[in-house]
Amino acid sequence: MNEEIKDTNEVVEEVEVVEQSAQETTEEAEVTTLKPQKKQSRRRKIETVEPVESEWKEQVVQIRRVTKVVKGGKKLSFRAIVIVGNKKGQVGMGVAKAAEVIVAIQKAIADGRKNLITVPIYKTTIPHMITGRSGAGNVVLKPASQGTGVIAGGAVRAVLELCGIENILSKSLGSKSPLNAANATLNALKELRTFKDVASQRGISMKQLLGQK
Repeated sequence: MNEEIKDTNEVVEEVEVVEQSAQETTEEAEVTTLKPQKKQSRRRKIETVEPVESEWKEQVVQIRRVTKVVKGGKKLSFRAIVIVGNKKGQVGMGVAKAAEVIVAIQKAIADGRKNLITVPIYKTTIPHMITGRSGAGNVVLKPASQGTGVIAGGAVRAVLELCGIENILSKSLGSKSPLNAANATLNALKELRTFKDVASQRGISMKQLLGQK
């Protein structure tokens, strides 16, 4: 009887050991399943694109509120005068009206780019003296030596700076309206001629025109 009891006790102990090992394996499996899986972090590369600066510069000369009398009363709007240039010998002026100031400026810029003129620049100044006229306004332009700067004001200065002229003397006569002053300046710059053009028209060489032997 004692031997049988021992055998049964050994069997029970073996069964308990097997059950404990089975529980440990199941617990380990649960732990492995409960562990969160690490997600692979993907870093997105953000590419910053720098805006390309345009060579064209704009300057607002005047913004006025204008009224138009219609059948139902008065219609209010804004008029913008903008000078457009690239400081490389091209300049233009745009005039536009709109119900809002921003829209008027945008339309004036588009109008100025359509009316560009090319100005002959001789050593950072103009080739010769000239007078421009527009309505009741007159503008006199004179070439200046290096280091003089732009001696002008208002709309005349805006046109000359955006054109690319660095040294010049000017005098505005007659009307003080910015529109007339800008138009007169553009008229004067449009009539400028280079020494090569004058020599070809006269049928002589550049040396003869400049008095060189």
